[in-house]
Amino acid sequence: MTSLTLTTFVSLDGVMQAPGGPGEDSRGGFEQGGWLVPYADEDMGAFMAKVFDEADAFLLGRFTYEIFAGHWPRVTDPDDPIASRLNTLPKYVASTTLKSADWHNSTVLGDDVVAEVTALKQRPGRELQIHGSGRLAQSLMAHDLIDEYRLLTYPVVLGTGQRLFADGAVPTAMKLTSSKTTGAGVAIHTYTPAGRPTYGSFLLE
Repeated sequence: MTSLTLTTFVSLDGVMQAPGGPGEDSRGGFEQGGWLVPYADEDMGAFMAKVFDEADAFLLGRFTYEIFAGHWPRVTDPDDPIASRLNTLPKYVASTTLKSADWHNSTVLGDDVVAEVTALKQRPGRELQIHGSGRLAQSLMAHDLIDEYRLLTYPVVLGTGQRLFADGAVPTAMKLTSSKTTGAGVAIHTYTPAGRPTYGSFLLE
């Protein structure tokens, strides 16, 4: 079976919108795009290269797909650890509006994304990777379909923007499986879901 993994960049207050540039995603009037860039260093690059080396295919929301398709085909270095995989490996796009996907080896999923992703996970392989794609990730989290979360948390508070764990998220306990910190201060944590949270109380009898 294939493992479904999510790798995403978040601020200290959980915002994941437009990390890579000012014009990347201004939905909702967001004006702070590019907040990740000052913290990108060799440590972050090495981690991301390792992540992409585990991929057999990618699962992307429409918005993230269009951002990637506008950028990565222009990176033609065959030794680039990210572009070489994104440009060649299968890409599955979850969209109700996109009718075709022209980027090499791309397929638009049907209307029942949950069923199609469940079927993709049944195939033999290593990782089907989600990158960014916040709304898609939220819909899959609601069905307990994500097997591993790789969260890169940046030392910045944004105060507004789309958050990965939005109000109404399914309560989920997580098990920390690895952690590291980059030289620029980015905390990288890897989690696997551990069922529903358990609760206790410090109140005195």
